Amino acid sequence: MAQSTRIIDLNADGGESFGRWELGADTELAPLITSINVACGWHAGDPGNMTRSVALAGEHSIGLGAHPGLPDLMGFGRRAMALSPDEAAQAVLYQTGALRAFADHQGVPLRHVKPHGSLYGMLMKDDAIADAVADAVATLDPDLFILLEAGPCAERQRERGHKVAAEAFADLEYTDDGHIIIDPKNQRRDPQWCADQVAGILEGTVRSASGVETAITADTVCLHSDRPGAEENAHAVVERMTSMGWTIRPLHEHDQEGS
Repeated sequence: MAQSTRIIDLNADGGESFGRWELGADTELAPLITSINVACGWHAGDPGNMTRSVALAGEHSIGLGAHPGLPDLMGFGRRAMALSPDEAAQAVLYQTGALRAFADHQGVPLRHVKPHGSLYGMLMKDDAIADAVADAVATLDPDLFILLEAGPCAERQRERGHKVAAEAFADLEYTDDGHIIIDPKNQRRDPQWCADQVAGILEGTVRSASGVETAITADTVCLHSDRPGAEENAHAVVERMTSMGWTIRPLHEHDQEGS
């Protein structure tokens, strides 16, 4: 899916609480976002939180997505692991299937899959892993979008015939070659910084941490629910998007507009 009209999706990584440990501003973000990527129990999340996240998506008509990660609760799925293409695909299927069971139970459609953390990074760096994961998602359900970082990986999978949503980030910095920089300390961001970055993305460029501009085309923009100040960031981003004349809609509604 390449964006051709002024319609954009605003997604958030969420569902990352675990047991009695609460993480993220999912409830506050729900009225502002149009898609949510729900942790499936490997890097974060658990059955109870998955159930609540599905209910939240249903209540607010948010596009529900699986956010499968590496099996590393202590490292929040951000530490490197060695997976073969088959193992990566199996990991995504296992976790997506779990969330889909909760979604089916509540009658909420599953709309997309977005790999998390180091698993997301593996797809950007290894075509064989990206191919295996994208093929697995399409085989599970050809109507599911797969969210991939805007750039070569997203374009490759789109050219292979997959239903891809190219993703940009409101609250992460970029390298000079257009890749996101993970913020391990998860520091608070100035909401206007996020809004300014999104304005550039909507105009077709992203500025790196060192000031280099790279062309970008995005179907969806991500915010992180667990970042301090996430609600303020979301308000600033939504205000900027709408002031620029963009309509914020879930991914599955974009095709209805011929995008």
